[in-house]
Amino acid sequence: MEQNGIFELLKQVEEGKKTAQEAMSDISLEPEMLVGNYADIDLHRAVRQGMPEVIYGEGKTAEQITGILQAMEGRGIGNIMVTRLSKEKADCIRENVQLDYDEVSRIGIVNRKETEKIGKIAIVAAGTSDLPVAEEAAVTAELYGNYVERVYDVGVAGIHRLLHRLPQLEDAKVIVAVAGMEGALVSVIGGLVSCPVIGVPTSVGYGANFGGAAALLSMLNSCASGVSVVNIDNGFGAGVLAAKINKQSK
Repeated sequence: MEQNGIFELLKQVEEGKKTAQEAMSDISLEPEMLVGNYADIDLHRAVRQGMPEVIYGEGKTAEQITGILQAMEGRGIGNIMVTRLSKEKADCIRENVQLDYDEVSRIGIVNRKETEKIGKIAIVAAGTSDLPVAEEAAVTAELYGNYVERVYDVGVAGIHRLLHRLPQLEDAKVIVAVAGMEGALVSVIGGLVSCPVIGVPTSVGYGANFGGAAALLSMLNSCASGVSVVNIDNGFGAGVLAAKINKQSK
């Protein structure tokens, strides 16, 4: 177990947020847990990284996801997240597990625990078509204890919409900017604010946008400083990165 994780755990005991018994459970001697012949759960990820292992829903059957969820919930793990979960799989999982499901972000949550929200992350989307990726970032960041403000449908085709909402961005600790087409929104925001900006290219766009590659390359070539970029449609990755930056700034 890494030193930072142990330190945070001891702080929680000192502040009365965890009992010694709960802390010992988190420092379980078993670093992993096998589920059937298809999953090997990383039990220490929450201690190392501040969030438990996340289940990627695509490519897994509803039965496999259910088995993993039941095993994690049985160990008392809270805020278990399933990403890229279809409604059909969510409906099947609900027959055996109490699952909160959001159709826009395609995220399912089991054993939700309320956490104190800190700082401010602004999630900005160029258009309504970008909302599934933007909401994936927003729901992820909220689940892991961050105050999130959404600023949607402010693409550069009507740049006055963005400028009108600028006061909502100026006090953010980090901004996640989600855009398809040519991805210009990221450079514009990067030139207007002082905080880090995370660009998320989406696969939204006509013809030769190459499934989001045009937006990705545009963001990577941004002339605005202080901009980083995650992969195409990776709202989850952007939400996690934004959460880590936000918590470092408290």
